[in-house]
Amino acid sequence: MFKRSWLKGLLLALLLPAVARADEGMWLPLLVKRLNQADMQKKGLKLTAEEIYDVNNASLKDAVVQLGGFCTGEFVSGQGLLLTNHHCGYDAIQSHSTPQKNLLADGFYAANKGEELKNPGLFVDILVRMEDVTGKVLEGITPQTPEAERVATVQKRQREMAEAAKENGQYVAYVRDMFAGNEYYLFVYQRFGDVRLVGAPPESVGKFGGDTDNWMWPRHTADFSMFRVYADKNNKPTAGFQEGNQPYVPKKHLPVSLQGVAESDFAMVFGFPGRTQRFLPAAGLQLTLDQSNPARIKLRDTRLKIWKEDGDQDPALRLKYASKYANIANYWKYFIGQNEGMKRLKTVDQKTAEERTLMQWIAADAARGQQYGSVLNDINQAYATMRQYNLSSVYMNEAALGTEILTFASRLRPLYTLLKAESPDQAAIKKATDDLQEPTAEFFKDYSSSTDKKVFAALLQMYYNDVPKEQQPDIFQTVAKQYGGSMQKYADEVFGKSFLTSEAKTKQFLQKPTLQQLENDPAFKTINSLFTNYQQNIAPKMQAAQAGLGRANRLYVAAMREKNSQKVYSPDANSTIRLSYGTVRAYQGRDAVRYNYFTTAQGILEKEDATNPEFVVPKKQIELLRAKDYGRFADKDGTLHTAFITDNDITGGNSGSPVINGRGELIGLAFDGNWEAMTGDLAYDPELKRCINADIRYVLWCIEKLGGAKHIVDEMTIVNNGPNPSASTASAGDVKATKVKMKTKKKKGEAAPASL
Repeated sequence: MFKRSWLKGLLLALLLPAVARADEGMWLPLLVKRLNQADMQKKGLKLTAEEIYDVNNASLKDAVVQLGGFCTGEFVSGQGLLLTNHHCGYDAIQSHSTPQKNLLADGFYAANKGEELKNPGLFVDILVRMEDVTGKVLEGITPQTPEAERVATVQKRQREMAEAAKENGQYVAYVRDMFAGNEYYLFVYQRFGDVRLVGAPPESVGKFGGDTDNWMWPRHTADFSMFRVYADKNNKPTAGFQEGNQPYVPKKHLPVSLQGVAESDFAMVFGFPGRTQRFLPAAGLQLTLDQSNPARIKLRDTRLKIWKEDGDQDPALRLKYASKYANIANYWKYFIGQNEGMKRLKTVDQKTAEERTLMQWIAADAARGQQYGSVLNDINQAYATMRQYNLSSVYMNEAALGTEILTFASRLRPLYTLLKAESPDQAAIKKATDDLQEPTAEFFKDYSSSTDKKVFAALLQMYYNDVPKEQQPDIFQTVAKQYGGSMQKYADEVFGKSFLTSEAKTKQFLQKPTLQQLENDPAFKTINSLFTNYQQNIAPKMQAAQAGLGRANRLYVAAMREKNSQKVYSPDANSTIRLSYGTVRAYQGRDAVRYNYFTTAQGILEKEDATNPEFVVPKKQIELLRAKDYGRFADKDGTLHTAFITDNDITGGNSGSPVINGRGELIGLAFDGNWEAMTGDLAYDPELKRCINADIRYVLWCIEKLGGAKHIVDEMTIVNNGPNPSASTASAGDVKATKVKMKTKKKKGEAAPASL
């Protein structure tokens, strides 16, 4: 059905509006001038490439940070104020919550900097520079270089370059491969370890719609939280909180626009997308579809149901498990959507057809045949081997390590190695036990052994039932012989006798650890058996297959790029800084269903359901919305816009990324993708792929009107204050005056307390 005559194709091209084309790609900002600038300017970009990325002068890259290694944030004031998603700050918010002072439920806004909450372990990385080091990494390496030698040489050079770039610990640096090892780039960051919570809306606002609305459009979620980055008196990073630290003064912060968006407006998303696999071959896609995703869905579904049942009966436990539940549920639903999308879009069939065409191109030239002729055969053989052991690998990660006591027990394995030595190093043992003190306290803070016992029994029973018997650990033979194959009976034994169910008993053990006590602990014995089996019987088989796959993938990607030399490819996302660009754009979700490009506050009132925790709306919010008390944050049509969609190419890790207009102003926060394009990490769909964004005006409304924290909004640089007729229109002079007023206010003291 994809066959068209050249005439039909020409007519279609003439009939489609210019906005109908979406751009695939998460681009390295270093290469924007060479690869993307002209196309971006055609779409509406008013900035130069240097205003986006510049090593020597302030640019957009200085306003964007990686938060905690897993999300994105952006500076919105000259005092280190950082915006990100609510779900990115969820763990920090939950860690400060108690049944008596529940910040998750009630929301939180610091009335002044002294009330901002410290978050040990949380950090932000700010890019200093990036560099194409492909020539240096691959110098002297030829197609004839043995693969093992190539791998060792490349890894050694990556380590050496990164170490040199750290400049004796001043920076965080690493070299990442692109295009499956065909290119290499060096990234150098400053890491700031003093990051404090400034504010967040109530969970009913910041997570409105819960799991039901997750990965869905339309959305009405104020998915934001705020932090502040602190530095020393010289504006340099510190490893953590230090007395005397001051708000960090960023080289660049984003002005915030109140103008709103219209369809076809330019939009750029700047952030740290996690991982895509757009070059994954058909065999890899098939393995994901048939085996990996179904197993993940099944195991996570079981865990979530147990957590929910117990949480529904115990509000304190629900609070303890809130962050864990959200993290697991997010990708549980993602895996479901990805599989449904792969089937609907026939992703495997499309990739198979693409590979047939590639092989025909290779076979048409003797030189290409010599270089690439065996590539697909090598790939398919590697995946055939992986298919035999993949289920064991998935169950090790999702079942064994999906059980909290076993994950915690695994942290004792280095100590076990030290205790087992012929001549134990007492100094090393002391350091190992000291290092376990903080993780122990952190683990038990949000742990329920009774709930985890249910998870243990359920997940390990599934492991026992589903994984081939010849690949199972020895401990399962014990379960079969002594407990009749009942993991519930075995769970009674483990949780009845393990010292790892109790913080007091664990700390007592750490004060005077012995090999005998650790070896006899049933929880540790279980994880030790699982790990030993995996390391000896599963991992070597998977690693051998993956080693051959590394070379084959590199050649496969090189062949694809050579064959399609007219196409400019972007490298797969790998948690390095990227930008994507596109436009604000509605879409046709399915037959007879067309989605608008924005949502309004009216949708909150329509979804409101006091009997459903996912759709509860705070009383104050209902009153404000019914009164249409939108203030300066209303759109020109008089409504309060809550979210909008663009066709930007994004993935996990982009959460919290700034959505920036053509003038370099903040217009929204990226926080989700749409259900119809859940295959996006594997295959890009230019018609259906959408990025879901919280409208920045709704974010500011939640802070100022709903949260009563106008002092936080006043700290930002507000521009284009114009579409609402009832609001004053800010000229350049008005903006300048606002900045002066902010400075004066800062000298006088802190703002009045916020009220909810």
